[in-house]
Amino acid sequence: MCGICGIINFNSLPVQEESIRRMMHMQKHRGPDDEGVFIHDNIGLGFVRLSIIDLTSAGHQPFHSNNQHYVMVYNGELYNYIELREELKALGHSFHTQTDTEVLLTAYQQWGKDCLHRLNGMWAFVIYNKQSGEIFGARDRFGIKPFYYQHTDNQFLFASEIPPILKISKEKPQADMQSVFDYLAFNRTDQTEATFFNKIKKLQHGHCFTINNSGLKISQWYNLRDNLKAPFISADEFREYFNSSIQLRLRSDVPVGVCLSGGIDSSSITSTLLKVFDKKDLHTFSAIYAAGQSGDESQFIHIYDAQLKNMHLIKPTANSLFEDLNDFVRCHAEPLPSTGIYAQYKVMQLAAKNVVVTLDGQGADEELAGYHYFYGFYFKDLLKRLKIWHLLKEIYYYMINHHSLFGLMTFAYFLLPKKMRTELRVSKAGYIKPKFADEWQVSNSIAGNLYGSASLHDALLNHFEYKLEHLLKWEDRNSMHFSLEARVPFLDYRLVEKIMSTPAELLINKGMTKYLLREAMRETLPEAIRMRKDKVGFSTPQDEWFRSESWPSFVNGILESPSFANRNIIDANKAKILYKEHLDKKINISQEIWKWVNLELWFREFIDA
Repeated sequence: MCGICGIINFNSLPVQEESIRRMMHMQKHRGPDDEGVFIHDNIGLGFVRLSIIDLTSAGHQPFHSNNQHYVMVYNGELYNYIELREELKALGHSFHTQTDTEVLLTAYQQWGKDCLHRLNGMWAFVIYNKQSGEIFGARDRFGIKPFYYQHTDNQFLFASEIPPILKISKEKPQADMQSVFDYLAFNRTDQTEATFFNKIKKLQHGHCFTINNSGLKISQWYNLRDNLKAPFISADEFREYFNSSIQLRLRSDVPVGVCLSGGIDSSSITSTLLKVFDKKDLHTFSAIYAAGQSGDESQFIHIYDAQLKNMHLIKPTANSLFEDLNDFVRCHAEPLPSTGIYAQYKVMQLAAKNVVVTLDGQGADEELAGYHYFYGFYFKDLLKRLKIWHLLKEIYYYMINHHSLFGLMTFAYFLLPKKMRTELRVSKAGYIKPKFADEWQVSNSIAGNLYGSASLHDALLNHFEYKLEHLLKWEDRNSMHFSLEARVPFLDYRLVEKIMSTPAELLINKGMTKYLLREAMRETLPEAIRMRKDKVGFSTPQDEWFRSESWPSFVNGILESPSFANRNIIDANKAKILYKEHLDKKINISQEIWKWVNLELWFREFIDA
């Protein structure tokens, strides 16, 4: 688990080591244990290491092949590296380290690009063939590990984070306004290759690239829709795959803990570690708030008091967010739609004092229909299949279980044409300036690709394609900012490829989401958690926070600033009126307030400067 970066000059100019080291320094938090540089004429590679497997100097990168023909920089973990190493030994290869790094480079030597399909893990890597001069790079199936690049006529820059590219790029940073619009209107980011910087892209998940005399060529090596396997036929089968995924992700030469939110996903990981793998010394890390506050799940977290000796709790507050604000904005380098990501930031800060690796529940909601708006997709699915009686029963169970109209509202929304879906979101966020909205709302990919899904099955696949990656990005930034590796057992590709073929009725059943997981966790999860009906995740009482102490003067200072008004994105007068109503407790627009603040601070930090 590390940070990688590189410079490839197309004009034959030699790469300056000082430039590579500046890029490395900007992401040193990703790899405090070691660092290395490789430069050959117009090609430079940089690396900072967080030691996880084989803590010796044998894991030093850039890593050279035994025959010295290849050199690689690699960020990630191959969980099946032991099995791959044995397979490669049988083919005549020898190994001089215990690292997964050597296994990856040897696998590429043996199978070329096809080695990617044999890998179980998370990765972003670049390999330079010193004989042919060709460069090959790839990113994992679902985008767990990041890869950013800037491509111009003269140069290709890449890094694990955006700031290292900004540090040495000759291009003046400019905002990508489509990303800004999607963020404000839909609370979404990262659904395409675009970033918030219009000349910096990300290599899409499941994609690879080559650079040779013909230039840069990007291609897709993995498409989830083309790799679906036979569905799970029982909860027992699901549990076997889940246990196998966790077992692989326990491979580490450093301590492993769990980020425990109190929800069914992280609790399933925790309970499995306790009951199946007998991890009695397990460390868990949780964010809690005052009883009754939004986001507080302490009643579920404390169910584990008798089972866990090493439970660590942290309480994020309005004041701590205010104090951490500048560091938090710089940590992510792109705007965030919620302070819930800050709760995870504080949990990772806490975890870093005790472990180096965490297991987290990311991906479960996207594959098991965990978000409550998935009811809308399911109802639409049943209607299109003319399963009217089943639809009525599911609506009945939904109302009985949740006492909410939200599922019906999303059902109606997903039935609307794309244009109307977009217009509704823009009108709901009534502070967006009409000219700005008119310019960017037609070209958004969310209302059509994500919210236009034809069935629940299609919605889940589209979430992996267009939605999941921003959660993985935030987790990567939060964890690596504190020199932690975050692993996600629900995203083992063997598990995902089967879940995505599983019938909708095993995902949502009698008004309850994640039916298959709930059944698989019988006798494993505490029943109060297994049958939870609410959905919280890493959340915060942000509505209260933005009414407290120093926040009103700070927020109003931003809304009244010339820079905020002159961007011509948000109507400052409407924003001030809405904030006043929030302060008076007439409405709760805390998410919008946060987006205004975060967006303006991002502009000031990364664009204006």
